[in-house]
Amino acid sequence: MNSAAKNSLIRKGSAASVVLLIVFLAAWQWGPGLLGIPSFIVPPLSMVYDEFFRMLHVNHLMTHTAITAAEVLAGFVIGSLLGAFIGYVLGMSPTAEFALSPYILALQIAPKVAFAPLFIMWMGFTVYPKILVAILIVFFPIMVNVLSAIRTVDPDLINLARAFKATRAQIFWKIEFPASMPPLFAGLRIGSTLAVVGVVVGELVGGNMGLGYLLSFGEGQANTPMVFVTILMLTLVGAVAYLAVIVIEQRVLHYLPTRAFGGV
Repeated sequence: MNSAAKNSLIRKGSAASVVLLIVFLAAWQWGPGLLGIPSFIVPPLSMVYDEFFRMLHVNHLMTHTAITAAEVLAGFVIGSLLGAFIGYVLGMSPTAEFALSPYILALQIAPKVAFAPLFIMWMGFTVYPKILVAILIVFFPIMVNVLSAIRTVDPDLINLARAFKATRAQIFWKIEFPASMPPLFAGLRIGSTLAVVGVVVGELVGGNMGLGYLLSFGEGQANTPMVFVTILMLTLVGAVAYLAVIVIEQRVLHYLPTRAFGGV
């Protein structure tokens, strides 16, 4: 696809996206009233808009958003580093994989959100239980992607490197590590959204700050617009995290060919 055709397709896609957004917002504003849906079930957009500005002044919405975003960042970074490290270790050492796999599998099978009450009992109503839940949820997609990438490296390349007397470290840095980067970033994309889920679960179970707390507070007051505002802010936090991963991926994997739009 040439540059002109690609730019034209991007403009058309952007225009279609804007039109869909306008239709969605219009349906949100007037749809509930036309369908006879009470505002305490689905509030119109204007009511959510007004609630947003009320929460800015009364409920310190941006402070709670910043707290949740910081917890998401901490959980995502630590969980990603641990997942990548364990994935590389297991991929390079069949013995370590055989020894640790049963325990990792057991931890993977156990529902991670069930650990939130336990962490709160151990650490109290602090930020640490929320970060730990996010770490647990982020850890496994990263580890599995890295481990799978190391396993599927072409053995002929490794044998060729060994024939040229390459050390184990050289094989890792020159062959295995570059081959694992695309799957690693695929896992990071998944982990960036799952980190938000982990933090919110921790804040819902026990907390007095963060968007999860506001979500629980709004539900307790039967304040549906407040719940909608909180959900939108959580979506924004997750979207920013996801887009940040995409930007980093494009810079790190700039040497890979970009996918053609529309399958062309």
